[in-house]
Amino acid sequence: MASASATLLKSSPIIDKSEWIKGQNLRHPSVCFVRSHPTSAAFTVRASSYADELVKTAKTVASPGRGILAMDESNATCGKRLASIGLENTEANRQAYRTLLVSAPGLGDYISGAILFEETLYQSTIDGKKMVDVLVEQKIVPGIKVDKGLVPLPGSNNESWCQGLDGLSSRTAAYYQQGARFAKWRTVVSIPNGPSALAVKEAAWGLARYAAISQDSGLVPIVEPEILLDGDHGIDRTFEVAQKVWAEVFFYLAENNVMFEGILLKPSMVTPGAECKDKATPQQVADYTLKLLHRRIPPAVPGIMFLSGGQSEVEATLNLNAMNQSPNPWHVSFSYARALQNTCLKTWGGRPENVKAAQDTLLVRAKANSLAQLGKYTGEGESEEAKKGMFVKGYVY
Repeated sequence: MASASATLLKSSPIIDKSEWIKGQNLRHPSVCFVRSHPTSAAFTVRASSYADELVKTAKTVASPGRGILAMDESNATCGKRLASIGLENTEANRQAYRTLLVSAPGLGDYISGAILFEETLYQSTIDGKKMVDVLVEQKIVPGIKVDKGLVPLPGSNNESWCQGLDGLSSRTAAYYQQGARFAKWRTVVSIPNGPSALAVKEAAWGLARYAAISQDSGLVPIVEPEILLDGDHGIDRTFEVAQKVWAEVFFYLAENNVMFEGILLKPSMVTPGAECKDKATPQQVADYTLKLLHRRIPPAVPGIMFLSGGQSEVEATLNLNAMNQSPNPWHVSFSYARALQNTCLKTWGGRPENVKAAQDTLLVRAKANSLAQLGKYTGEGESEEAKKGMFVKGYVY
């Protein structure tokens, strides 16, 4: 029986959907056969046909002195940012702001990847060039947000789960065709609300299924279970929860046959809750966070791209710098949204004459975090605006 099964599998290789994408050459997935005992049934372990490309993409994003610009805010969230500077939430205004970001001269010296919202992936700049093409010219890898947002999780303690698995396979295939080479899926864990075992398992399973589907379409998955800053808990409690969450995440990644060399992580730093009276120094944040990484993250993972999660621009950079004072098994870097864009947005103010000044401000922040990735950031000459915290209780992305 086992021999017959193996013969059938050898003669009938499984053709995966990526081989039929328009414009792609026919790819033959590598198939190997493993028999653990003469009487056991044969089974297949099939590597993604994109395996080599996934590893190359992940290593490119995790390149020395560079990190990720997260500009994947939904149109609704982007509208809130625009409203803060007195602009209406129109496609033209979103286009103008995104054009400012992707076309900043020399941005690729510090930024290796940019996470886009779906509208942006298919959008052109105000000059008529495709946003994706502008990024590629800057040697920045285009990425895409693929989750469909958070909704209440029934049976939990007022917690959330992330939706978006339905139709994900066809969407990721289309995103690859449009030029995206990595993906992002954000789910959250709330410490004040538990977290419940149900919420942690749901977060881990959703991330693992998304990661497997993305790799099957040629996209490097960014795995992001954000442990929210909300709460008055201390740093030890954050560490305890983070250990549990990451153990669960990697268990289900393995269960779903996700290739660790072809993923990137986007974790929260281990910090006290935003309302905790006992604040942590950058060195304390680094010590706790690196201890977590060493206990939970396999060295096969190429890059750890931290989220800022409402920290001030300077705080996020100082904490990253502290983590890079000695060699790490992984590329320890950043994937910041507000911590790169906050001062830039306010400098622009929606005025065309302020575009260059805003781009210069973006480059200052990008360079600061580039230096932090190399462990060479000093914090000298930072503006007061860059030191302001950006935590929003119950933040909806």
